[in-house]
Amino acid sequence: MKYRLVFALSSRDRTEQRRTAILAPNMKILLLAPQPFYQERGTPIAVRLAAEVLAGRSDDSVTLMTYHEGADVSIPNVTHKRVIPYPRVSEIQPGFSLKKLYTDCFFFISLLAELWRNRSDQYQLIHAVEESVFMALFVKFVAGIPYIYDMDSSLSLQVVEKMPWCKYFHPLFQFFEKRAIKNSIAVVPVCDALAALAESGGSRKIMILRDISLLDYDQKEHEGRTEPMLRTEAGLSEDAKIILYVGNLEKYQGIDLLVESFAKIWKNAPDAHLVVIGGIEEHILKYQRRSETLGVPKDRSHFLGPRPVAHLAAYLQQADILTSPRVLGNNTPMKIYSYIHCGKPLLATNLPTHSQVLDNNVALLCEPTPEAFSKGLIRLLADEMLRERLAKAAYLLAEEKYTFEVFSRRLNELYDRVGYKVQAIAAHA
Repeated sequence: MKYRLVFALSSRDRTEQRRTAILAPNMKILLLAPQPFYQERGTPIAVRLAAEVLAGRSDDSVTLMTYHEGADVSIPNVTHKRVIPYPRVSEIQPGFSLKKLYTDCFFFISLLAELWRNRSDQYQLIHAVEESVFMALFVKFVAGIPYIYDMDSSLSLQVVEKMPWCKYFHPLFQFFEKRAIKNSIAVVPVCDALAALAESGGSRKIMILRDISLLDYDQKEHEGRTEPMLRTEAGLSEDAKIILYVGNLEKYQGIDLLVESFAKIWKNAPDAHLVVIGGIEEHILKYQRRSETLGVPKDRSHFLGPRPVAHLAAYLQQADILTSPRVLGNNTPMKIYSYIHCGKPLLATNLPTHSQVLDNNVALLCEPTPEAFSKGLIRLLADEMLRERLAKAAYLLAEEKYTFEVFSRRLNELYDRVGYKVQAIAAHA
């Protein structure tokens, strides 16, 4: 079944992809993405972009395997197969969970069944996203099919951060993570910290493939669209100063830090309003209550819930200050690249998750404490020249390094390099 992708490539992009890939041997590729697909959040967006690039590579054949949840989107020339667990589970959230572990069991069984069905015309390469790398590792040992590890996070660290009591098993988790890294044909980390982890794990080929700004898409897809009005939706006046956060409200995102920081400044910044876009209902109610408990009036903090990613550019450009208060994890959030591309100043925590991409020339980086983060808010609210300087420098950085063209070129370069090795492995199988 085929659908039409929201963020379509221009004809020029497709021509460039085919020109880049035409010299590489054709491959039959299985893209494993154990997430709900499609959802408008980091990993599914990255998977969609990767699938679109791979589908544009000459005569390569691409099959995408995902969870059962998610909206149908159009990815031309990609066969999409959904894994349905029984009994079904719903609302599978990002990160490690029992629901995810349960669904992964069915995902693994479906993977083996897919490989068996194709035994007479077998897949030549597996592109494994996140925990599916362990399934790909097993397949390599059993069937000899090489795999690329699409490394969006440290899986061993992710489990420990989600469940601190698992810290005693961290060395064991690291052992298996390093085995998966070492046995891959290539590792594709999304940031420097993960590249260092891949290197320490013994990877033979590492290519950093950073996420990109989602503001850089074909504008023709959205001609005639009515732009959302952030101030109207939040009930704000034109002179209100909007402090905006966009994303899910999981603990690692640092929403506690953001709410506590705003609680420290709202009395001294009468025009400032905190606006939060994203999150499930449970988390929204939690942080609304938290904000009220800290004494912030309801008309000063606004939790608007999820919004379409197609509206992201409009929302970001109507804000005065953007925030990324993330406190856990070593990968850079995808939203950072859209933040720095939109022409607005960014306040972020001074942690590797941000500092491997940002510095104080393009964003205001503060320590992850309410005291430091609140001072950062006050400084940006008070200094218009600083806001303008940071926003301009950030935009230029995004234009240079974090566009779809850069992403497409690097992914094609990787597949050009590994293609001949994959063909050699298949020839000796």
